[in-house]
Amino acid sequence: MKHHILRTLLFAILLCLPVALQGCGEEVPVVKVDFSKRESVKVPVPEPAITYAYLPQYSHEVSYARHNQLIQYIAKETGMPMRQVFPDTFAEHIRMVERGEIDISFSNPVVYVQLARLGSSAFARIKEPDGRPAFRGQIIVHAQNKAINTLDDVIGKRWIAVDPYSAGGYVYALGYFLDHNIHADDFREIAFAPGPGGKQEKAALAVYAGKYDVASVREGALDTVKDKINLDQIRVLAVTPEYPGWVYSARKGMDKEVVSKIAQAMFKLSMDNSDDAAILRKARTCGIIPASDSDYDTVRTLIHKIDVDDKTSILPALPPKPAQRVKNAE
Repeated sequence: MKHHILRTLLFAILLCLPVALQGCGEEVPVVKVDFSKRESVKVPVPEPAITYAYLPQYSHEVSYARHNQLIQYIAKETGMPMRQVFPDTFAEHIRMVERGEIDISFSNPVVYVQLARLGSSAFARIKEPDGRPAFRGQIIVHAQNKAINTLDDVIGKRWIAVDPYSAGGYVYALGYFLDHNIHADDFREIAFAPGPGGKQEKAALAVYAGKYDVASVREGALDTVKDKINLDQIRVLAVTPEYPGWVYSARKGMDKEVVSKIAQAMFKLSMDNSDDAAILRKARTCGIIPASDSDYDTVRTLIHKIDVDDKTSILPALPPKPAQRVKNAE
């Protein structure tokens, strides 16, 4: 039976072979290509615009949602094109300002102090939703963590902070611990929230999941995770002193007249106007007020105290090089 099948297949192949050979014999027309005529492929380049960046303490999605309306308002009010850009990390944000890739930077006070070293100038700062032109850090634990009841109980525990350059999410908390005679080396581990953006949320979620004992976040950050976790399971162990609010700064060499137009557009926003109020609420503020570099001297004093008292470099050369015991969270 097998031999019969094989003979049948062989016969079928022989019948088809002349047809295949005939096809191979047909001449294929030759197409001549003139390589002297070439056309360059153009990579799309964004239209010239003033670049605006929100320090990536939250996810890019949150950053865009909070500030897109504000950017559109400024562009319309000033007649100047604006474009939001999205650094992945705090350190990248600083580098982009240094390279001139970010014109207007909205950052926390600790990052601003670093930007000022690079020649940036503060021109505006926000008021918190409750009206204060300042904010604080929060030290949080899981509500069911019975091992931590007082501040001293954090000694020997695992602490996850937002970023070495985070104000409310690290520096303010570290200063608060020092005021209570608790040093970085007293923790079993200090880790920083991993990945690009969304660092405030990640720090809070890490404590909620039990991966770390203690977290530090900026005041108001827990609101961003209220749809993901039961906030009743998060306990605020301590609140730091307040420092000047988030600041708008212009990079070194930026046209002062352009900065002035942007600042005046910001200062015009009022909670008494319904359209303005919608923009301000979206950006999590109730107003934008003038600022100067000296407003942030208290932050410089805090950084100096930490450098002297705890031998911890808060503003090292980029990329950040925290103390040896401090490592990134996995």
